[in-house]
Amino acid sequence: MQKTIIDPSVVKNIIKEVGIEHVGKASIRELVRVVNLIEQKTGIKFVRMEMGVPGLKPSEIGVNAEIEALKRGVASQYPMIEGIEPLKYEISRFCKLFLDIDVKPETCIPTVGSMMGAMACFMVANRTDHNKKGTLFIDPGFPVQKQQCHVLGHEYKSFDVYNFRGEKLREKLESYLRDGETSTLLYSNPNNPSWINFTEEELRIIGEMSKKYDVTIIEDLAYFGMDFRTDKSIPGVPPFQPTVAKYTDNYILLISSSKAFSYAGQRVGMMVVSDTLFNRRYPDLKRYYATDRFGYSMIYGAIYALSSGTSHSAQYGLAAMLKAANDGDFNFVKEVREYGEKAKIMKDLFTSNGFQIVYDYDMDVPIADGFYFTISYPGFSGVDLVEELLYYGISAISLDITGSERSEGLRACVSHVPREQFPELEARLNRFKESHFVN
Repeated sequence: MQKTIIDPSVVKNIIKEVGIEHVGKASIRELVRVVNLIEQKTGIKFVRMEMGVPGLKPSEIGVNAEIEALKRGVASQYPMIEGIEPLKYEISRFCKLFLDIDVKPETCIPTVGSMMGAMACFMVANRTDHNKKGTLFIDPGFPVQKQQCHVLGHEYKSFDVYNFRGEKLREKLESYLRDGETSTLLYSNPNNPSWINFTEEELRIIGEMSKKYDVTIIEDLAYFGMDFRTDKSIPGVPPFQPTVAKYTDNYILLISSSKAFSYAGQRVGMMVVSDTLFNRRYPDLKRYYATDRFGYSMIYGAIYALSSGTSHSAQYGLAAMLKAANDGDFNFVKEVREYGEKAKIMKDLFTSNGFQIVYDYDMDVPIADGFYFTISYPGFSGVDLVEELLYYGISAISLDITGSERSEGLRACVSHVPREQFPELEARLNRFKESHFVN
């Protein structure tokens, strides 16, 4: 006898009304809509783990700087497409102090979040050579980036990296890159959704493959500094955030302000193009842009067409936070450690009620506690488990939509589950376990 929190017929009817055939295969935003409708219909508040959005307050440093900029009247002025000078300068400093790499302010470009940054990358880097066809994704990953390729009509390939760590990664990459048809290679580090972190050896391999096959690496650093196993919070002092930029000049970094700086609502991120790539010339770019120069095409071709720049006031807010971090006055990593602490507690709640951690090891050490973790339950596929948990007022997305081969699993995000909801989560998981007892 199932002891559901919500009448399953209510859930099924809403799924049908929304027009989703299998809710476990729904996109993140589609699942958000379904859960919103169930909450409205039943009045029951969900334990919401489906969407990777910040759960902490933004820094007053950024908010106050943005308010001051608005008071100065910047809202009436178009920002320069390449970004305001104070922000470009602080991004360059940030890269030196927290990544230990040298980039000129010229090659540091604000974007309307890393999502827009990725779109611009595909629009330029995937068009540098007419003989190449698109992107290789090291999965699991953020599904919307593949959607962007699809919208642009670009081809892409992907593989789940979990069984190809360390030196095994070299041959796996070679198997995809040796035909010479790949323009770009994209991955996130720390990884969304598995929370694995590439080692220096693996980043070196990726860098070597980039040079060998002339592939541009797009490194998505949405969760900058959030592998909490080491402290990366002190400017200019190792350990630094690991990056492929140490091993190749053919890279673009996407650095988000959404998670590390809790600034998601202002839609401002950072694109850092290596100095070498920024100034490189590709004759085939003239098929789409006015020049063959990569950096010029990125700014005055792709970004101009996409958004004509990034919110003027948000740039001042981000510049102020970066300056405070660079000066050692704002420990942004300390601010977001709450995610790791919550993940540890939540993983214990799930595993004590019969669930298992899917991506459980990072090479030969247990996976870190961070923004995401992955779960499964015996007897369920990930797609089916998504819907089953909805009956118990718990929402998460299937790993199936992330390019993962671990089809039994779900991705759970910790950010929007407040600590005061932990007892309710535990009670609901206990009811789930009683209804699906496993010997």
